[in-house]
Amino acid sequence: MRTLLTIISLLFLLSSLQGSTLHVGSGQPYATLSQAAAVAVPGDTILIHAGVYSGGIFISQLQGTARAWITILAVPGEEVIFQGGTNAWQFSDAAYLLIRGITVQQQIGNGMNFDDGGSYETPAHHIIWEHCTFRDMNASGNNDLLKMSGVDHFEIRYCLFLNGAGGGSGIDMVGCHHGVIRHNHFENMGSNAIQAKGGTSHIRIEGNYFKNAGQRSLNLGGSTGLAFFRPIDAPFEASDLKVYSNIFIGSMAPVAFVGCINSEVVNNTIWLPERWALRILQETVDETRFPPCGFNTFRNNIVCIDQRVTGVCNIGPNTASETFTFSNNLWFHIDNAGWTGPVLPVEDTDQLVNMDPLLTDPENEDFSIAAQSPAIGAGYPVTSPERDFEDQLFLLPRSVGAIEGGVATGDHIPEIPMSARVRIWPNPANDHIIIDLSGLIELILQVQFYTLDGKLLKSVEVTDAATDQIEVNLSGAWHGHILVFFLFKDRIMVEKFILK
Repeated sequence: MRTLLTIISLLFLLSSLQGSTLHVGSGQPYATLSQAAAVAVPGDTILIHAGVYSGGIFISQLQGTARAWITILAVPGEEVIFQGGTNAWQFSDAAYLLIRGITVQQQIGNGMNFDDGGSYETPAHHIIWEHCTFRDMNASGNNDLLKMSGVDHFEIRYCLFLNGAGGGSGIDMVGCHHGVIRHNHFENMGSNAIQAKGGTSHIRIEGNYFKNAGQRSLNLGGSTGLAFFRPIDAPFEASDLKVYSNIFIGSMAPVAFVGCINSEVVNNTIWLPERWALRILQETVDETRFPPCGFNTFRNNIVCIDQRVTGVCNIGPNTASETFTFSNNLWFHIDNAGWTGPVLPVEDTDQLVNMDPLLTDPENEDFSIAAQSPAIGAGYPVTSPERDFEDQLFLLPRSVGAIEGGVATGDHIPEIPMSARVRIWPNPANDHIIIDLSGLIELILQVQFYTLDGKLLKSVEVTDAATDQIEVNLSGAWHGHILVFFLFKDRIMVEKFILK
């Protein structure tokens, strides 16, 4: 929800700026990022002024707190570049860190490298990258624009990944957990745009744009040395990966399930892959530890191919492809009117075969769909993703593909009075609060509780509530001002109270 994210980001920045501001740059109190990081404490902002700075920086234990993050910020409107070095930055055991507006380029190792310092039981955690640029690797091997090893609770949003190394990834995750990769642009990658392996789980990849993004734009799983798994005894390469509302242009295979389990690819648009639309593989084979690649879902996607694709789905040995779920996908061969559809490991229930999705202008990268498209209303009624590539709500019934094509009506988005309010009491409160939603209970979707620095404390589904009031227990969650976001289908309302 872009509006919600924007509000939280602004609050986050205001909260961070309440600490000291450490100015970095020529003629500033600190000449280098390393000097500023050495004295930064929770709540501080490291403000980097315009310039081209040398890479090769190593920083350990830069940690904010849940109530006072540390921000590394390029001066708004100024270009801050870290150039060269093996890595531009290598951060070990970072925590509660927000990085915004930084560009890294021309490294020979990795663009940025964030890790847990080898202490697998104590991962780096709570890190946000926002509006950063990772580009132009000066390497051709297994070198990544952003390398993450043992990083939990992170978000990468509104970033650009451009011109990766021939054998590397845009984002490479080894043993990372509970992350969101949202609204980023990947172009001209090498092996992958995103790779998730080595015990990685609970990652949401949503609303991204992948153009010529490597041999496998998404490598959902992979092949990891046993010593590098996090946790060390993880029984899978990857699990619980959610791939939602993305657009893929080109690449050898946009999506590869590689030793992953319990993952899903839903409501994406795939345009003209070079060889396959998807692959099902198993590269780490150990029947006593790792289950075969299986129990994954491919649903509500638009897949358009041309004569270069001779087999839509490539299935390797040692997989459990028969456990996959396929449904409600639209398959279209732009060069062959007589094409009878893909050969898949299982039936694609309610599929649409060789029906033109009527994309608006794919040659100019406009993947919206016309009002007459057969994709409209043809989707399976999933609960996620809630929003499409353009951050608009999917309707009910939803379209297939990354962009909703239906027209919202009053049946889908009820009108909410502009004067509508809710009441929260007691205020201040000790641990329990009561929320009065009189007149709104049938319209509201969710209530979310945030701290002023953007930490989500609790999320409550209220659509099935039996009365106009709900009681919420926030015992042990926080103390201080709490922001309450009321999420409707077409609006967000915000209230505030104090938790003693």
